[in-house]
Amino acid sequence: MDKNTVIGFTLIAIILIGFGYLNRPSQEEIEQRQRYNDSIAAVQAAEEAKIIAAEEAHNQALLLQQTVQDTTNRQQQIQNVFGTFAPAATGNDTTWTVETELLKLQFASKGGHIREVELKNYKTHDSLPLVLFNEESNHFGFTIITNNNRVLNTEDLYFTPVNTPTTDAKGNTVFTLRLLTDTTAHTDFIYTIPADNYMISMDIQPYNMNLVMPAGTNYLEMYWNTRIKQQERGRKFEERYSMLQYKFLGDDIENLSEAKNDQKMLGGKVQWIAFKDQFFSSVLITNQGFTSTLVESNVEETNSPYLKACKAEMTVPFDPHGKERTSFKWYLGPNHYKTLAAYDKGVDKDQSLQLNKLVPLGWKLWGWINRIAVIPMFDFFSRYISNFGIIILLMTIVIKLILFPLTYKSYMSSAKMRVLKPEIDEINARIPAEKAMERQQATMQLYQKVGVSPMSGCLPMLLQMPILLAMFSFFPASIELRQQSFLWADDLSSYDAIISWDAYIPLVSTLFGNHISLFCLLMTITNIIYTKINMASTAGSDQMPGMKWMMYLMPLMFLFIFNNYAAGLSYYYFVSLLITIIQTYSFRLIINDEKVRAKLHEKRKNSDKKPKKSGFAARLEKMQREQMAYQREQLKKQQRR
Repeated sequence: MDKNTVIGFTLIAIILIGFGYLNRPSQEEIEQRQRYNDSIAAVQAAEEAKIIAAEEAHNQALLLQQTVQDTTNRQQQIQNVFGTFAPAATGNDTTWTVETELLKLQFASKGGHIREVELKNYKTHDSLPLVLFNEESNHFGFTIITNNNRVLNTEDLYFTPVNTPTTDAKGNTVFTLRLLTDTTAHTDFIYTIPADNYMISMDIQPYNMNLVMPAGTNYLEMYWNTRIKQQERGRKFEERYSMLQYKFLGDDIENLSEAKNDQKMLGGKVQWIAFKDQFFSSVLITNQGFTSTLVESNVEETNSPYLKACKAEMTVPFDPHGKERTSFKWYLGPNHYKTLAAYDKGVDKDQSLQLNKLVPLGWKLWGWINRIAVIPMFDFFSRYISNFGIIILLMTIVIKLILFPLTYKSYMSSAKMRVLKPEIDEINARIPAEKAMERQQATMQLYQKVGVSPMSGCLPMLLQMPILLAMFSFFPASIELRQQSFLWADDLSSYDAIISWDAYIPLVSTLFGNHISLFCLLMTITNIIYTKINMASTAGSDQMPGMKWMMYLMPLMFLFIFNNYAAGLSYYYFVSLLITIIQTYSFRLIINDEKVRAKLHEKRKNSDKKPKKSGFAARLEKMQREQMAYQREQLKKQQRR
C-alpha cells in the first residue's frame, strides 16, 4: 500500500466520522424518539392485555359450557359468567347452508359467523372441493365488554335465526342471526349474499345495546384468525405467493413477510385485510376503517396441510344505540384480475379497494406492461380459443413480431461488429497489450469512421428486458392457467414433472426438489443451443475463452430456478427461444456479410471530413487521453527511481 492509498483511506475515514458527528441526533430528538417507542410499546402492551383477557373469557366460557351441563346450579353459574348475555350462553350448534352459483357458505349459530366457504367452480390439485376455510382453520368474532365489566366473545355465544335464508327483490339471499340478552337489547348480524358475486355484505345492527354496555362505548374489538390451506401441487412455489396483505384508506397495499414469521402494529385506518394464497383470497373490508390493528403471519411446518397462520386484531366503530350500522364486506374468491378490478368501477379514487393488486403482476414498469398489453391480449385470445397452450403460442408470436425491429437491429449491430473483426485483430496485433488505452482509442476511432456504435446491439436487448420480466410475473399469477392441460402438462400453472421421486437425494433434491419438469428441461436445452449460436456469430468471442463456460452456466442455472415454476412460463420461454433461433438463421440468409462490409467501407471512403463525435465518444476519448498521460507520467517516475 503506497502513501497515496494511505492518505485516501485516511480522508475517507475522516469524512465518514465527520458525517456521522454532524448528523447525530440531538438530545431532544433522542427523547422524542424514545417517547414514540414508549407509546408504541404501551399500545402493544394494551393490545396484548386485551387479547389475554379475551382468551381467558373464551376458555372460561368453554369450560363452563362443557363441564357444568348436569349440575343443579348450572343456571346460576351461567348467570355469573355471562350476566345479561346468559340467554345466549347455551343452545344447539346449528348450521345453515346457503348456495349461490359461485359459493357454498355454511353459517353457524354459535358465533353467528361464516363457518365454512367452498368455491363451487374450483377444485384442489387433487380434485377435492376447494374450501377457503372451515371450522378447524378459521376463528372470527367480537369481544364484548358489558356494563358490569364482563368480557365475552361472540364466538362463545349462540345466535338465533330471525328468518330462514330468503331471497330479496334483487335476487340476493338475506340471512339474519340475532344475539339476545335478558333485556330488550340485542344485536343482529345481517348477511347479504348476491347470486353471482364473490363479495358478501355483513352488517351489524345493534338495538338498545347501550343498556348492557359501558357508557361511552363507541367501538368493538374484533379478531380474525385463519390458517391458509395448501391448494396447489407445488408447495414451495405456492408459499411464495401466500401472505397477509392489507391496505390503508386512501393509500397503497402493503404485506407481511411471505418467507418468515412477521408481526406489525399498524397506525392509521386500514381499509381491508387479506389472507391470500397463490390463486385465492379471503378479504375483510370496511369503508369505516380498522384502527389499532395488529397483524401477524407465521409460516407453518412443511408437513402441515396449511401454508401460513394469519391473525388480525383490530377495532371498528360501533354505535350501541343502533342509529348507525357497522358494515363489512367479505371477498371470498379467486385472485382473478378482471373480477377484482371490477369492484373499483365508478368508485372515487380515495375509496377504491384496489383488490386487483392482490394479483402480483410485478414491479411498476412490467406490472404496467401486463395491465395495458399482456392481460388484454390474453383475454382477447381467450374469447376465441379454449386451448391455453395455443393461446400462449399466439401471444409469443405477437410479442416476437412487436420486438422484431429491435431484434433485427441487434443482429445488424452484431453483423457489423463481426465484419470489422479482421481490422480489430490488426489493431490488436499492431498495438501491444501493454498499451491497452491506445488499443481502445484506435478501436473507437475505427468505429467512428464507419459509423458503428458498440452499444447499439445492447440497447435493443435492454428494451426487451421489461417484456421478459412482465411475462415472468404474469404466468405464475394467472388463475386462468390453473388446471389447464396442454400436451403432457396437466396444469400450466404448476410444474410438469416428467420424472419424480419420493426419496431425498443429496444435492439433487436440494436443487430440483422431487421432480424434473420437461418444459423447463426443453427451455434449458434450447437456451444452450441459442447461446452456442450467439457466441459463434459474435465478434471477438475467441478473445475471452475463459468467459465461454460462464455463458453456458446461465442456462443451467435457469434449469434449477424454473424447475418449480409454472409450466406455462417455461413453455413461453421455450417457444420464444425457438422463434429467436429461427429468426437468427433467417437473418443469416437475408443479410450478406460481404454487403455489410462493403457498405461500411463505402461509408468510410465517402467521409471527406473528420466524423463528428458524439458527446459520449468525445468524453470517452478525453478520458483515454488523460489516462494515457497519467500512465506515461507514472512510467517516467519509475524510470527515474
